[in-house]
Amino acid sequence: MEFVADDGVRLRGWLFVPEGSQPRPAVTMAHGYAGVKEHGLEPFATAFAEAGFVVLLHDHRTFGASGGEPRQEVDPGQQIEDWRRAVSFLEAQAEVDPDRIGLWGTSYAGGHAIVMGATDRRLRCVVAQVPTISGYQQGLRRVAPDAIAGLEHALADEERARFRGEPLRRQVIVSADLSVPASYRAPDAIEFYLQNVPDGSWANEVTVRSSRLARMYEPGAWIARVSPTPLLVIVVLADTVTLTDLQLAAYEQALEPKRLVTIPGGHFDPYRAEFGTASAAAVDWFSEHLAPHNEGRQ
Repeated sequence: MEFVADDGVRLRGWLFVPEGSQPRPAVTMAHGYAGVKEHGLEPFATAFAEAGFVVLLHDHRTFGASGGEPRQEVDPGQQIEDWRRAVSFLEAQAEVDPDRIGLWGTSYAGGHAIVMGATDRRLRCVVAQVPTISGYQQGLRRVAPDAIAGLEHALADEERARFRGEPLRRQVIVSADLSVPASYRAPDAIEFYLQNVPDGSWANEVTVRSSRLARMYEPGAWIARVSPTPLLVIVVLADTVTLTDLQLAAYEQALEPKRLVTIPGGHFDPYRAEFGTASAAAVDWFSEHLAPHNEGRQ
């Protein structure tokens, strides 16, 4: 399955269509920071489809099966604009009821879910799982004080190199080697990103300027504007990546209708150990808000 972004880039993914002839409610999904659909999202998509929803799961541009250059660049603003096109794609499908579309995002894309919920009223409800709330605050917690000067130097040096016309500089996403610049070093992050995925579907690198964009990204600023669109926030209680306390504080700023689901574990547990709880919470939310009043659960 593919659809085309405003600038002609082809975005590709999987479309799950349950059996039945009548138009169905639909869910649009995408992964977080530098992830691809093969990184643990198929079980969520399958659970939603088995509950009766058409599901569109796409790779962000420059990642996985999707097109776009430069490869492996995480640009949150561009990802959000592409996601609007995914909603339009779903609206145009004969199998989809265009008035019953929900959105599910996780981690970095959980932040996107908040922004999309606040700015695209075509969405009937949104789910933000372990969402990014503040790139600035996350940076303060996750970058050691004695490493900040080196990071800022690398970002500034990359800007000068781009001005000189040099190729974009890159760094790895995960590494346990402290001498190698990396986005994540925690063992659970390394295990998650380096899980077995099909050859050629993912590379352990991002552009250096992806780090600058991440540090600038503040989706939590939009959370009070999601209402009246129903918002479900799924938070794990020991999140050291998108930070539990930031998520809980942001949830308090959201207006009704909203729901908070807390589950044990760390940032990556919703994909594995706590998948049943996380997926069931999302299915219940979509069933409540995407089903006609006289239809009940899908």
